[in-house]
Amino acid sequence: MFGQKSRSVDPRPRSAVSHGVGVAGLIGLASWVLIARQYGMDGPYSALAACVACAAPMVIWSLLMDKVHLRPSTGMDWQNPKPFKQTFDISLVKLASLWATWGIIATIYCVGRWYWTGQYQFSMQMMEMVAPWLFVLSIPYILFMDRYTIEPRDGAWHFGQLLTGRKSEFDREQIYHHLRAWAVKGFFLAFMISIVPGGFGDLVRLDINELAGDPVAIAGWLITAMFVVDVQFATVGYLLTMKPLDAHIRTANPYLAGWVAALMCYPPFILMGDNGPLNYHVNTADWAYWFEGQTTILWIWGGILVILTALYAWATVAFGLRFSNLTHRGILTHGPYSWTKHPAYVAKNAYWWLASMPFLVTSGSFTDFVRNTVLMALVSGVYYWRAKTEEKHLLGDPAYKDYAEWMDRNAPIPRLLNATKRRIGWWTPDQGRAPEVQPAE
Repeated sequence: MFGQKSRSVDPRPRSAVSHGVGVAGLIGLASWVLIARQYGMDGPYSALAACVACAAPMVIWSLLMDKVHLRPSTGMDWQNPKPFKQTFDISLVKLASLWATWGIIATIYCVGRWYWTGQYQFSMQMMEMVAPWLFVLSIPYILFMDRYTIEPRDGAWHFGQLLTGRKSEFDREQIYHHLRAWAVKGFFLAFMISIVPGGFGDLVRLDINELAGDPVAIAGWLITAMFVVDVQFATVGYLLTMKPLDAHIRTANPYLAGWVAALMCYPPFILMGDNGPLNYHVNTADWAYWFEGQTTILWIWGGILVILTALYAWATVAFGLRFSNLTHRGILTHGPYSWTKHPAYVAKNAYWWLASMPFLVTSGSFTDFVRNTVLMALVSGVYYWRAKTEEKHLLGDPAYKDYAEWMDRNAPIPRLLNATKRRIGWWTPDQGRAPEVQPAE
């Protein structure tokens, strides 16, 4: 009863995404996985089809149930289209800008050798296949959108003005936003497409009869399923950055520290890989090795890892159509984001500590024990740094500031952290104070 009264006095800020969007996407994805398992469709194209099966219900739900296309945040006015003659020249400049931007991204793909080896080869194959279609479809899309966009002179237009030599008619900040947004999409979309086939194929090929009550095998299967959910939703998020869906990029992180913190977690810049300076797997074994023969502990430990992976996947599902690193595409306040501002980072790092157990080494070396433990702590520190740089970016939006202040007052993990800070003198009296409530008239 007290909890209900507290929520009515201090209501949680509204989330940019509804619960229904993620549920619709899960139903679509699960349906395709069942179809793929039935017919043995475990290849990379089936994995991409799963993205479509995941995306389509979310788009339908967003438009029909949430009516996101009518939100003021889209920057669209569907009732008052501009005359075609008024926007035609603007659209031509934006098309030139868009094609030039794609050309820059394609050049970077060509220069980066890692894009033509290993799993990235599939991404490049897909990019080459869809490029002509994107080129053609971009023409009617831009011509149509500019008629209904309240201010069609966006970052793409300003970049086009620069390219066409009209130096007195562009805004540098708009250009920087345009380039940052496409840098995010170009870098991360190639990575996401490259990892879509792997887990999906494993999930489709899995023979459930082989699990046979084995806690390690069951946990491994469920963890794979959760990661497939995460990858599918994230890939959809990078693909559908569109204003009519209110899923466009409001801003891309303008801080260098934010980019450094994020990029060091992904290839080719990853520091945690086998040859990276933060590799904490030297002479280690996973949880199943250390608990071998302890059936009860294996069930418990495996269950914890599955729960952590499910929380991690849920944090991505909550984004619906909007997942993306280094961008602001609307503030989430529902689901796991009502417990902590960074549920994915919390769950991911807890999973790594419990799954890899870096403080136990097969070599028996005290040096390996110290090294691996310290490096794992540094990895967690990197994710803490990522979280803080993301908050610095998002705090530019008053909606995020309201959400962050509400979390400090109400969410379990921030309240626990704040209580700890208060005990050691890091907490100031005004932080986390609930707003004064005016009596109803």
